[in-house]
Amino acid sequence: MNNSVNPPIAEKQPYEMIKHNDVRVDDYYWMRLTDDQKTAENYDEKTQKVVDYIDNENTYTQKNLDHTNKFQDKLFEEIVGRIKKDDESVPYFSNGYFYYTKYEPGKEYAINCRKKGTLDSDEEIILDQNILADGKDYFAVGGWSVSPNNEWLAYSTDYVSRRIYKVHFKNLLTGETIQNAISNSSGSVAWANDNRTVFYTSKNDVTLLSEKIWRHKLGSDSKSDEMVYHEKDDTFYNGVYRSKSGDYIIIYNQSTLVSDFHILNANKPDGYFMNFSPREKEHEYSIDHYQDKFFIISNWDAKNNRLMETSETKTSKKNWKEVIPHRDDVHLLDMEIFKDHLVINERKDGLRGLRIIHQKTGKDEYLDFGESTYTSRISTNREFNTNVLRYSYSSMITPSSTYDYNMDSGQLTLMKQQEVVGGYDQNNYDSERLYAIARDGEKVPISIVYKKDLKKVESQNLLLYAYGSYGSTIDPYFSSVRLSLLERGFVYAIAHVRGGQIYGRKSYDDGKMLNKKNTFYDFIDAGKYLINEGYTDKDQLFIEGGSAGGLLIGAVVNMEPGLWKGAICAVPFVDVVTTMLDATIPLTSGEWDEWGNPQEKEYYDYMLSYSPYDQIKNKAYPNMLVTSGFFDSQVQYWEPLKYVAKLRDNWAGENKLYLHMNMDAGHGGKSGRFRRYREVALEYAFVLDLAGIKQ
Repeated sequence: MNNSVNPPIAEKQPYEMIKHNDVRVDDYYWMRLTDDQKTAENYDEKTQKVVDYIDNENTYTQKNLDHTNKFQDKLFEEIVGRIKKDDESVPYFSNGYFYYTKYEPGKEYAINCRKKGTLDSDEEIILDQNILADGKDYFAVGGWSVSPNNEWLAYSTDYVSRRIYKVHFKNLLTGETIQNAISNSSGSVAWANDNRTVFYTSKNDVTLLSEKIWRHKLGSDSKSDEMVYHEKDDTFYNGVYRSKSGDYIIIYNQSTLVSDFHILNANKPDGYFMNFSPREKEHEYSIDHYQDKFFIISNWDAKNNRLMETSETKTSKKNWKEVIPHRDDVHLLDMEIFKDHLVINERKDGLRGLRIIHQKTGKDEYLDFGESTYTSRISTNREFNTNVLRYSYSSMITPSSTYDYNMDSGQLTLMKQQEVVGGYDQNNYDSERLYAIARDGEKVPISIVYKKDLKKVESQNLLLYAYGSYGSTIDPYFSSVRLSLLERGFVYAIAHVRGGQIYGRKSYDDGKMLNKKNTFYDFIDAGKYLINEGYTDKDQLFIEGGSAGGLLIGAVVNMEPGLWKGAICAVPFVDVVTTMLDATIPLTSGEWDEWGNPQEKEYYDYMLSYSPYDQIKNKAYPNMLVTSGFFDSQVQYWEPLKYVAKLRDNWAGENKLYLHMNMDAGHGGKSGRFRRYREVALEYAFVLDLAGIKQ
């Protein structure tokens, strides 16, 4: 690598923080800017100082990796070259129309379309996102929905990447968008059945938490909107949606441990919302309306959930009746209701499968997918009166596939399989399910994939990925992007660590709060297992994680710095204690049930013991690439920025540390269908270059 450019050294301005009689000194606290300070009209001396330091870091990264520029270009063209340019989604039927999304060559964004009645009808473009995005550095649609009479489209836009959306209303008969828009929204609306009333969620200006639900009349000034709900508990996320049946508008309130719902008859939009069931401590559930009753997936006396039902007129918990009991070895995840069928998405033995209950006959069946490792999900099913289930299926070697399954006849129809341009033969690849044993005796599943003719008996390059928080389970899935690694002899692996729910709720509980270190131990033990079994060695083992997965990477490089050749730490949540002590930082208060509240000494001490930023020591870290977005609303940009600055001050050995800060993006990187792969190409080039692979 080019060593002619010296790494930037950040100025130190000691900032003392005292909690529980413990004193911490943050030399880089000064890097924190408010949203206002980041706007061009409010640039001041401090803003310029922060931006100058970021520019220095970006320049250092670019110049030290400039020898990979052509390789990055090749990887980018390779990745986007596998993506079908004139692609189109499988149409789904809803309220008299077939809806679908298409992409056109040379365009970055989707075009949303519909056809009336049949697929032979004329195409109607209801939203061309490319027109909205023209000339913008960043663009995203937060959501869109059509009114019950099919005449109005509500859609939302974000041009900053802070996930604060403006809702617009387009007349689908005239093609005109009315001037009265709604600002500061979470991005989606729920239509009432009068076709002129919508309900939406607004965000707190400081914390970015969705906290208020409003009633809006089409064409009116949003300043006159009526607030119908205000959540005072800032540990809750809130929103509003329309039931699949179209009979109810439903407000949801969700914290890590508690669910709460309020319902309103969609035919009476000016009425009052009724609480579904009194809010209770550590009771999580979801609801779906069906004819004259509600189905409920609930963890009431059921850690892995059970299915309940109740009359729509008697919704409190005391009236619920059990439909499917709790099972220790099966995690009930999701459901879809049809006129004569109930479809359950559940996880057993760590795999996500589909179960169909025939309501008339009582017949109960599981779909057989014929692979040992896979994931299946209920897809878009807007119609109630149908016997056809649409679901999606994927595995490490099977491209994402959409199927229609006739639940009465058993006929299975492949509607679409993701096309890999240039050709892809899954018979040339193999996937395995391995099991590492963690230090406390628990099993850690590892899903791996590789190209058969490049698989070696001896150790080889391997990229190990994990997430491990919020109960989010990373299922085995296909990626045409990772073919760029597999074709160059890499093995790709996903460690299904605790903090996700690979074995149900217990896996989550064992990897959060005061058990959080199990997530890191699982990952480390998975890495050691792969070395001990000869899949790789510490000079060929690379790791990657993003967001809360970036916290995982930050923790394990502190704990076992010599185990990894290189690490990609993407948009990482690394300054855990400082962020969790500050409720003014966006989303903080809603996280206390995930990480713990450091206002309490027990949690403060535990979080401090693993917080990547606080645990940086003078040691030989692996080669590292840290990425971030200046406008990130989920993990504020200053966390990875401070992290790199402190790492630099404690860096020992000859390995390299790079920061890539995207100044036009947020948590998800660049917007658009293809542009975001520029950063993937950078990450892959970083890893491949370390592995000695130059093309």
